[in-house]
Amino acid sequence: MEMSELSALLTPEGLRLLDSLPETFSIDDVARTVSRLRAAGHSPDLVSAVVTQARLRVKARAKFGEFADRMLFTRAGLEQATRLQVAARHAGRFRDAGLESVADLGCGIGGDALGLAGLGLRVDAVDADEVTAAVAAYNLAVFGDAVTVRQGLAEASDRSSVDAVWLDPARRTAGHSDTSRTRPEDWSPSLDWVFSLASTMPVGVKLGPGLDRDMIPDDVEAQWVSADGSTIELVLWSGMLAREGVRRAALVVRGDTAHELTAPADTADEPSRALGAFLHEPEGAVIRARLIGEVARALEAGTLDPHIAYLTSDAALTSPFVSSFRVREELPADTRALAKALREREIGRLEIKKRGVDADPAVLRKSLKLRGDGSATLFLTRIGSKRVAILADRV
Repeated sequence: MEMSELSALLTPEGLRLLDSLPETFSIDDVARTVSRLRAAGHSPDLVSAVVTQARLRVKARAKFGEFADRMLFTRAGLEQATRLQVAARHAGRFRDAGLESVADLGCGIGGDALGLAGLGLRVDAVDADEVTAAVAAYNLAVFGDAVTVRQGLAEASDRSSVDAVWLDPARRTAGHSDTSRTRPEDWSPSLDWVFSLASTMPVGVKLGPGLDRDMIPDDVEAQWVSADGSTIELVLWSGMLAREGVRRAALVVRGDTAHELTAPADTADEPSRALGAFLHEPEGAVIRARLIGEVARALEAGTLDPHIAYLTSDAALTSPFVSSFRVREELPADTRALAKALREREIGRLEIKKRGVDADPAVLRKSLKLRGDGSATLFLTRIGSKRVAILADRV
């Protein structure tokens, strides 16, 4: 969204027009909607803005629920925005530490600031991009004087009046519509600056979950977060925001519930063992935090292969940190033989998971030519040098 579009949108006419559009419409409907609005005399900038916002609001419901229908977005801002239920947990960390004011540097469209202000903290929100800052100001206006929003660089922001800092370095190219990813050395602000600040005051830093672990300072708590099956972020906590004795954490959020594993360091894996009655797939946050061993011990499980993150056990135990499957049988890994076996078992609906093997599930699915009323999950992996196919059912 360009500033001309935002200016047209932030008028009584623009906002009324946006709210009048259907809640959902497909790509095929866009051209007809644009033609109808242009024929009604609306400017090109306004039409472009309201149609884009209507579509982004639909997409944003996955992160913001019903609040999305009262918010504005940029494409890049929505992609990098924190889900509201996760932002609330971030905010709780600041509140529980007794902090009252937070500088949100790199606030984007205001996702984390919403969580902070919603828990009663005073927020000074800053974003380098003019359009993004204006969108954040609109989204946060409901909090009145408790939140200030301005355009500026994180490095130049006055932090003398706040107790702590929340940082979400821009991991995309400059701007609010281009979403191509950048390298860590190109992030803004730089990680060197971020880590230097974190050594002087309480700081929370949201980063990509795949960050090179060698880049994580020794004196911070590293918390990986999975939400509804996806590993979404790594948060580094410094100062009084870091919990005593915790350097590794895996937070697993599903809907309104959350479970967490913590440890003072990476934990040792359990030894490998033969395929048992159950196969367990650890959450991505658990894998990233290297806490698979903790989960394995709770499940009385071992690894299927020491280099692959699948666990197996005979005990009928479950955990919020894994997805568990009851093993039916091991099938031939050869595609032709596998297809024959699945047809004999009348498996027509198949969930395909793979680790440690070179396979494209979409291509394989076509090759299998499935038919039948049955359903199952197929694991393609390896044990040592052997490629294996395991048929199982979700517990």
